[in-house]
Amino acid sequence: MAASVSAIVGGKVFNGTDFEEGELQIADGRFVGDVTAADVGQVLDATGCYVIPGLVDLHFHGSAGADISDGDLEGLHKMGAYEASRGVTAMCPATMTLPEDVLTRAAEAAAAYVPAANEADLVGINMEGPYISPDKVGAQNPDFVRNPSIEEFRRLQEHAGGLFKLVDIAPEEPGADAFIETLADEVRISVAHTSCDFETAQNAFAKGARHLTHCYNAMPSMHHRKPGPIPAAVEHGDVTAEIIADGVHIHPAMVRLAFRLFGDDHMILISDTLRAAGLGDGVYDLGGQDVTVTGYEARIDNGALAGSVSDLMRCLYVAVAQMDIPLASAVKAASANPARALGLSADYGSLEPGHVADAVLLDQDTLQVKGVVLRGNLL
Repeated sequence: MAASVSAIVGGKVFNGTDFEEGELQIADGRFVGDVTAADVGQVLDATGCYVIPGLVDLHFHGSAGADISDGDLEGLHKMGAYEASRGVTAMCPATMTLPEDVLTRAAEAAAAYVPAANEADLVGINMEGPYISPDKVGAQNPDFVRNPSIEEFRRLQEHAGGLFKLVDIAPEEPGADAFIETLADEVRISVAHTSCDFETAQNAFAKGARHLTHCYNAMPSMHHRKPGPIPAAVEHGDVTAEIIADGVHIHPAMVRLAFRLFGDDHMILISDTLRAAGLGDGVYDLGGQDVTVTGYEARIDNGALAGSVSDLMRCLYVAVAQMDIPLASAVKAASANPARALGLSADYGSLEPGHVADAVLLDQDTLQVKGVVLRGNLL
């Protein structure tokens, strides 16, 4: 680690909606409005760079050879170091469709995680399985799919020390209505891996679901007579929608359409990365299944896509450089919006005074990472 940073000067700073010339001041690991003479640290010159908030990934499984579902604390530290090096300073990794004892070990490891100086904060857990449709498992293990259980979720939440911030659910499955009604005030509930129709999704959002997992993927597509869950989410008006902008999962036109449908205040860029992120081609494990990685594609044996190997910073780059999403919209979708969805907007996703001093310097010409400030220190 380098010396602590007291100011970032010379760059174009993201103000929440656009970029403007300005400087940021830091004290005690947070952005501040004024710095006293006692707050001495390195002044970081960001000339030629955009200065954006540290990214928040609320849906990825692993990186650097590790996966949260391993239940391995050392693996979480590997993930934290890799994510921070790529400008993802707050992480909310996602568990898979697995037995309760495996999920319990993952929850306990996450609760024990304390980041080292070069590692991202672990700000939550995303419970992607097991309460999904057996007809829309994707790369999840069908052997462990089960109906929603309020009791099981609360047991896992206790082991996690309250870290579960998101839980996925197929609203057409038995027990889903009671699950949503009971837990909507305790955790953000997402419609995911579902075969539901428009009316069933509409009912789920009316009962308290507020999120849509990897929009377009593992759900019915939009049809003029069978609209499905996406229009139901749009019409509700208060639903956030994830999207994987890795250039593999979704055509650029459909990514642009999602941003137009939901608006950039409600879109959330996610990576959905596997343990292979940051590594090379090869065969890797995902929830007990083999995944073959070739370039930016990861597939299980039946040919289905199995998540991504593009970290969130690369997804932001692809969204802007290859999909024509405005930079400001992409930054919101990768920082402020996920922080708000997780209930953490007072601390993360912004460069405003009072927030954790996480920032990324992006080259204005290439959008490549030129520097990462993590909790007020330059990596």
